[in-house]
Amino acid sequence: MKNTPSGIDRNAPVVARRELPIRAPVPAVWTLLTYVPGWPAWQPDIAEARALTPLTPGAVFHWRTGGVEVTSTVYAVQAPRSILWGGSSQGITAIHRWTFTPSSGATLVATEESWDGAAVRADAVAVARALDRSLAQWLLHLKSAAEHAAR
Repeated sequence: MKNTPSGIDRNAPVVARRELPIRAPVPAVWTLLTYVPGWPAWQPDIAEARALTPLTPGAVFHWRTGGVEVTSTVYAVQAPRSILWGGSSQGITAIHRWTFTPSSGATLVATEESWDGAAVRADAVAVARALDRSLAQWLLHLKSAAEHAAR
């Protein structure tokens, strides 16, 4: 892939980061997040998700959230420690990184995302709030699903 991002765009007008400990082993949390077709089962904000191949660099997957169709490309994977993907939808270019760190019998999951584009720059404050809420919700849903499965 030409000009493949190696991380989020720290110079983008909107950058959000959240982290949360999850009481489940890294492999279990990793599997939940990287099995895209399973997202709608535990992430109620996602209406549909499909991936025809495993999430390896260059893999493309499709999902729908809030009525918006998103096509994402995997840029980098270090299983089961980190994954970076991104894409463009409705004039917004997004890059999203997830990291998984073992921590005292749990997994510390960090997620960070950058957004750029005319719509983002037009109201960066409101967009930043929405992205921050979205990342917080992703983590809470992931935590709930992973901890329920670990019981």
